[in-house]
Amino acid sequence: MNTIPVSVVTIVKSRQEALQNLVLGLEKSDVWPAELVIVHMNEPASELTSENFPIRALWFDAGEKLPLAAARNFAAEQAACPFVIFLDVDCIPSPQLVGEYFNACQKAQHLWIGPVRYLRQGATSESDFLQQMRELSTPDPVRAELREVNYALFWSLNFACSKEVYDRINGFDTRFTGYGAEDTDFGFMARESGVPLSVADAVAYHQYHASYDPPLNHFEDILMNASTFFEKWQKWPMEGWLKKFVNAGLITWNDDGIKIVRKPNEAEIRAALKS
Repeated sequence: MNTIPVSVVTIVKSRQEALQNLVLGLEKSDVWPAELVIVHMNEPASELTSENFPIRALWFDAGEKLPLAAARNFAAEQAACPFVIFLDVDCIPSPQLVGEYFNACQKAQHLWIGPVRYLRQGATSESDFLQQMRELSTPDPVRAELREVNYALFWSLNFACSKEVYDRINGFDTRFTGYGAEDTDFGFMARESGVPLSVADAVAYHQYHASYDPPLNHFEDILMNASTFFEKWQKWPMEGWLKKFVNAGLITWNDDGIKIVRKPNEAEIRAALKS
């Protein structure tokens, strides 16, 4: 099978089983990447190996609990190839993903994103789940049929670009710490830099894990990052979540800023866990 000059990178925190499934998906690719770079955030580097492509697992500590922006920049710096595919650790690539992104990046110096489908709970326990991922999944409810994507809908779950484009965008803004808004900011930076955002037919399958609506487990990160985003762009991100925080009596929010009325308690956080 062919190996092509593209690096796949992923950043990881406490997702070992998901990471192993990502590697299994890459091993089933129609073409193999030249390398997989795994960046472990504040945890020991894994010892995963593959017979089909080299794996470099690296430890990264940015002095914060979940340094998403800084870790992605570090991963991009470590990538040895001119084209880089960024996959969330919870994503399993379809067999066509690597080749589709490589062809797209060769075709145009764009920022490329691919569709994401969500695997149902228990899907990865099926003995032959890699052959059934489409049947075991549902499309993203917002971006499923979009062929032209607004920059505000950029996501970091599944995207690719050349290192040249990444540098032109200036990477992820490390003023965003922890969870929230760093994706949208990257999309806005791409627009500001004159980089077109386009869709490639590079499907990734997102593995089920517990999640919260609203994500009260990231309450303070979201507020801090929303304020940083507003200062930068004079526009609020994550408005749906902020409205839910207001309705729950947790914050006051207007264009003068956000003020915490009280923090969510453990019972409220548990109640926000999606079934």
